[in-house]
Amino acid sequence: MERTERKSDEEKIRDFQRKIYLKAKQEKGFRFYILYDKIRSRRFLAEAYKRVKANKGAAGVDGVTFEEIEEYGIKSYLREIQEELEEKSYKPQAVKRVYIPKANGKERPLGIPTIKDRIVQMSCKLVIEPIFEADFEDSSYGFRPKRSASGAIGAIKKGMQKGKTEVLDADLSGYFDTIPHDKLMITVAQRISDKNVLHLIKMWLKAPVKDERDGGSAKKNKVGTPQGGVISPLLANIYLHLLDRLVNNPSSIFQRNGIEIVRYADDFVLMGRQITKASIDKMQSVLTRMELTLNAEKTKIVDAREDGFGFLGFTIRYDRDLYGRNRKYLNIVPSQKSSKKIRDKIREWLSENGHASPSKVVAGLNRIIRGWMNYFQIKGVSYPKKAFRDLRYYLREKLNRYYSRKSQRRSKLRRQGAFEVLVKQYGLIDPSKC
Repeated sequence: MERTERKSDEEKIRDFQRKIYLKAKQEKGFRFYILYDKIRSRRFLAEAYKRVKANKGAAGVDGVTFEEIEEYGIKSYLREIQEELEEKSYKPQAVKRVYIPKANGKERPLGIPTIKDRIVQMSCKLVIEPIFEADFEDSSYGFRPKRSASGAIGAIKKGMQKGKTEVLDADLSGYFDTIPHDKLMITVAQRISDKNVLHLIKMWLKAPVKDERDGGSAKKNKVGTPQGGVISPLLANIYLHLLDRLVNNPSSIFQRNGIEIVRYADDFVLMGRQITKASIDKMQSVLTRMELTLNAEKTKIVDAREDGFGFLGFTIRYDRDLYGRNRKYLNIVPSQKSSKKIRDKIREWLSENGHASPSKVVAGLNRIIRGWMNYFQIKGVSYPKKAFRDLRYYLREKLNRYYSRKSQRRSKLRRQGAFEVLVKQYGLIDPSKC
């Protein structure tokens, strides 16, 4: 007899996820009631640890790092978490609030749970995400398996090609920080009846926030889910799914007027041949009931054939025909803000690595350039050639200045043409050739 190969833990988890997804897909009203035992199992906690570590990230309020966990022993650490979950003694610690600079000079608050809490959140996400994935609409693209910003931009292009060029470019005010806990929990409970799982999610939502700018004291969290938590993007999608479902309902005012929604997390647009006032009023009414607010300054109706609009770092607009004919063509390119952001990253990296060898310079720059180009180069959708040529020009000028300040030996690169030498001899990416 042939020996049957034993499945790995990862394969067993995928089998479970596939099974629970199909169950949720087939029975739209089914509420899942035995899930907690999976979340606290060794298999799911071990996989959760691997994924949390792969995401890297800083320590939380307890200061515990991955290095310390591994020195202590991963199995022992996870066994202790498992025991806490089994005994129902697990309680999340406060979330550490940090601030990330934004391109406009403002800051974005991020909430960092402890590694321990991130592991339990990830285990929970592995178990419950397939249930909600079975419900989510195709118009939702953010923070979902096998979906990305490129899919959202592609969907917008298709809508434009169908003549849906009037766009409501929407912006929700502080979405992650304003989600009402009670209404979110009602939405989650429509699919999950396991009280232990609901209690876990409620504890994470209520976990206090420790902001060092406020003296480091932990304050109770009454609304919102911290941006930065493992479970937060899923919870945010679950709540805004209500809006997706409304817009995509065949009998809704939106569908009667041929209006589509494309959403990436809390960023979304409505597209149609005409965005009627009645449709906007309906959306406003729904958002008000959800206790969410549109940012009046940033939300606007745009005729894309005349003005264009921005979405996920792209500018989407119609440009004049290059041959002078009285026609316009759809152009999807990196926004000016996105182009400035990569130039800033290149400048910062070079200033922080003033004595780096040419090979290190190339390795550092290639990481920055490759990630940016991969994001904005969507086959058959975006047209970033000019932005890539402009980036090449910036790199050329910046590298020449960088090496003109070096010693006589290194300044040879400047005399020979630093950009060209680094491309030919060290493998620097030339954006204009991609």
